[in-house]
Amino acid sequence: MLASVNTLVIAGVEALPVKVEVDVHAGLPAFDIVGLASVAVKEARERVRAAIKNSGYKFPNQRLTVNLAPADIKKEGTHFDLAIAVGILAATGQLSAPPAKGTFMAGELSLDGTLRSVPGILPMSLRLSRHLPGSVFVVPAPNKVEAAVSDSITVIAASNLQHICEHLEGTVVIPPVPTVDFSALHNSQGHPDFAEVRGQESAKRALLAAAAGMHNVLMIGPPGGGKTMLARRFAGILPPMSREEVLDTTRIYSVANLLSSDRPLILSRPFRSPHKNASAASIIGGGKVPRPGEISLALNGVLFLDELPEFNRDVLEALRQPLEDRIVTVARAQATYTFPASFCLIASMNPCQCGLLGTDVECRCSPLQVQRYLNRISGPLLDRMDIHLEVPRIKYEDLTKASAGLTTAVMKDSIIKAREIQDKRFSDRPGMLNATMGSSEIKQHCRLGDEANHMLQMAFKHLHMSARAYDRVLKVARTIADLESSQRILVQHLAEAIQYRSLDRKYWHC
Repeated sequence: MLASVNTLVIAGVEALPVKVEVDVHAGLPAFDIVGLASVAVKEARERVRAAIKNSGYKFPNQRLTVNLAPADIKKEGTHFDLAIAVGILAATGQLSAPPAKGTFMAGELSLDGTLRSVPGILPMSLRLSRHLPGSVFVVPAPNKVEAAVSDSITVIAASNLQHICEHLEGTVVIPPVPTVDFSALHNSQGHPDFAEVRGQESAKRALLAAAAGMHNVLMIGPPGGGKTMLARRFAGILPPMSREEVLDTTRIYSVANLLSSDRPLILSRPFRSPHKNASAASIIGGGKVPRPGEISLALNGVLFLDELPEFNRDVLEALRQPLEDRIVTVARAQATYTFPASFCLIASMNPCQCGLLGTDVECRCSPLQVQRYLNRISGPLLDRMDIHLEVPRIKYEDLTKASAGLTTAVMKDSIIKAREIQDKRFSDRPGMLNATMGSSEIKQHCRLGDEANHMLQMAFKHLHMSARAYDRVLKVARTIADLESSQRILVQHLAEAIQYRSLDRKYWHC
């Protein structure tokens, strides 16, 4: 007898429909799974066998063949267990009412029939809601909030195999999971306040501009100046995430299996800070079965690379393409996977290996050592940093003064107003910010007066700017003008933006 059950498979961060076809026929007892199944999928044979028996059903003493169609797509994961088990019960007649055509199932089975949570439920739910509205999606109970993000599908959350089988037969009714009300969700995660950072008001001002337009920042300064403190407070001044941003970010964490029942949705902007010894695959993404890396986990948030020159050179060079294209592509023999990589890069480094270059304490590094240390950062990568920020040693007077300077609340209010201006400017391109403007948008929205144009011409010549640096100066100047609610880029806005591009000439002598 033949039965089929619908499920889905994760390819990168997207979900594709898969049909689980189960054929039970006479012959020597066997259980085969075909259709380009991985080892984890083939291990489902033992889990499904034990779960069916321990749920009070009979496992057929016949020849079983399970086909996962289409057969040319690699099947990874343990979420096929539920569909395979229900398909076997339907094919052997133990289910009087097999799943309807529009029903999809995903879940891992324990040996006692309990349903365990699985990664990738959110991409599956989004696929069904966008391409197959009206579908019924059966998921494990721990994944119910993650799945119920759209009212265009019906989500059924079950705790075990027997529970879902009784629901299919009509003896038990499992109520649908209510759709998630995003307006009622609140981000409980707090962020440290910029008021705790004494002094460094110029650095706060630069980070204010960076957050308003999502510009990349490179901070250079001696140890103890507050670079890490500034970076760790940066995510706190970013505006609240929209519904689309929450879904896009949570989708990445779902695929990476980093969600839990007490944190089913990512409501706050991510702050990722990988160690300097992290591999290229862990930061960029990849592996035998490609998974999103740190740059994708930082989607719509912040990626902080502390001690930038200490990272592997291959890792740093691999950042160049994602910083430009906002996506990262991982190619494999069987398929090519694309992961989103739209994030704000905050990097910090010392001016030399001992960190004392340019301070009132004598530097212990020779000129050759200094140059070798700085040369770990290539010119093309440096060119992709919109703001180059010097963070000097803090003075005693700044540490002891009563005024805290700019606070997180004040900075966040200014940034939200600047973002509202950008939303109106790019109303035909939702989600676009100043940092992501292309050549046509720069030409349209970054026009300069005669005086400002002359200033930029002189800076371009004396600072030996590249075409990329020229564009980034204009983007930062546009953001600074937005912070002051100015429709035009004035001379003072451009001068501040040029100042943020001059430190590479001080240290690298470009």
